[in-house]
Amino acid sequence: MRKSHPVRRAVLAGAATVSGIVLLLSLKPASDPGSASAAGGAAPPVAAQSPQGGRGAGAGTVTGDAARTQYGPVQVRVTVSGGKITRAEAVQAPKGGQSDQVTADAVPKLNQAAVAAGNADIDAVSGATYTSAGYAKSLQSALDKAAAAAGSGGQESSGSGDGAGGGDAGQGTQVLTGDAAQTQYGPVQVRVTVSGGRITDVEALQAPKGGRSDQVTADAVPKLNRAAVAAGTADIDAVSGATYTSAGYTQSLQSALDRAGG
Repeated sequence: MRKSHPVRRAVLAGAATVSGIVLLLSLKPASDPGSASAAGGAAPPVAAQSPQGGRGAGAGTVTGDAARTQYGPVQVRVTVSGGKITRAEAVQAPKGGQSDQVTADAVPKLNQAAVAAGNADIDAVSGATYTSAGYAKSLQSALDKAAAAAGSGGQESSGSGDGAGGGDAGQGTQVLTGDAAQTQYGPVQVRVTVSGGRITDVEALQAPKGGRSDQVTADAVPKLNRAAVAAGTADIDAVSGATYTSAGYTQSLQSALDRAGG
């Protein structure tokens, strides 16, 4: 029995060594590639997107590219002052049939949303998905143009220098809202932008709506807006078929211009 002790000790020692190795292997951290990548480094951060409304410091009135939609083009004109959207207007929008009512309802809401958001990231108006998408696209292109103009030192003066030594330019940009003019079919109220003594933008804040008035307003107001900018005064012709709306428009426009000092 005594002669077998050294052998037994050797066997036991060997068994203990093997057990220790097995135990160490069982405690080794897992080397799963997925776990390693998750622990080894965080995913690269997503680049933060700067708000579009921050583009284009300074002031200017810019018209975006016309965006084609299933129901017709949508084109937005925006006024930026101090790097903020102060006014947005759809100079083109779907019209004809049901589109007249959709446009009359959606465009004012989109205009307000653009000014409130300060960028083109605005929610679609319910029932006007295509118009809303086209509006946002054209608005973004206008903001891009405003940013490019600001980056190149371009200012808002919308025309060639008139050689007057900048006498009117000292007036800066004024945004004025005229009195609401009551008409047989509802109130008409105009907001006008005057820059350098000239009308650069006009928007109807209120216009007759409901029933036939929706179509009349959708057809007449854009024409009146363009006529006011082209004439530079409230002395503009009435739009055929929209006599009352035209009269209210010129009345409100004149009151806004009176506040601008004529």
